[in-house]
Amino acid sequence: MKAVIQRVSTAAVVVEGAEIGKINTGFLVLLGMGEGDTDEDIKYIADKIINLRVFSDENGKMNLSLADVGGEMLVISQFTLYGDCTHGRRPYFGGAMHPSEAEPMYERFTEYVRSRGVRVETGEFGADMKVSLTNDGPVTIILESNKTA
Repeated sequence: MKAVIQRVSTAAVVVEGAEIGKINTGFLVLLGMGEGDTDEDIKYIADKIINLRVFSDENGKMNLSLADVGGEMLVISQFTLYGDCTHGRRPYFGGAMHPSEAEPMYERFTEYVRSRGVRVETGEFGADMKVSLTNDGPVTIILESNKTA
């Protein structure tokens, strides 16, 4: 599982001209599921994101987590995180989980985060989405659950 996390002051997602998800202070999470990912990967990535200490404390130091600041999360499915560009110019997406398996895993991820007390908004799995954000910092973190990396 791979995730690109951006600390945002606002983020929103639009599908077919309609805004379907919007958050204020929190994280925009681009989430990709890879072949062989399990519910253990969900827990690892979700817990890591929720507890990342990248929000400023009273001294301006990145010392607070999403949970500490009562932040929100906008989660967008992103199979292109598994684009392999090592050969040629067209990405190869063979490492991405098949959509029939990835969609339920995406849903389990968002439910797990919600169960941890975080307000979660989502995009629409498999849809053409327009995502906007105000990256705060900017702060962008990349996480992988791959045990071999």
